[in-house]
Amino acid sequence: MAIFRQYIAPLLVVLVFLFALVAVSARIFLPSDMAAPAPIEEMGVVIPSIPADLLPS
Repeated sequence: MAIFRQYIAPLLVVLVFLFALVAVSARIFLPSDMAAPAPIEEMGVVIPSIPADLLPS
């Protein structure tokens, strides 16, 4: 258990940190239109139309 606490756990923490650093830094190499934040659109309710053959007669 001491080996895990002294070597493996800190290595995992450093690897996760490095992966996050690379993922965030990769935005530098994206085209300018992809590096911007995603646009926020208003959420609307979409009501699907009912086909005429399913309506009660």
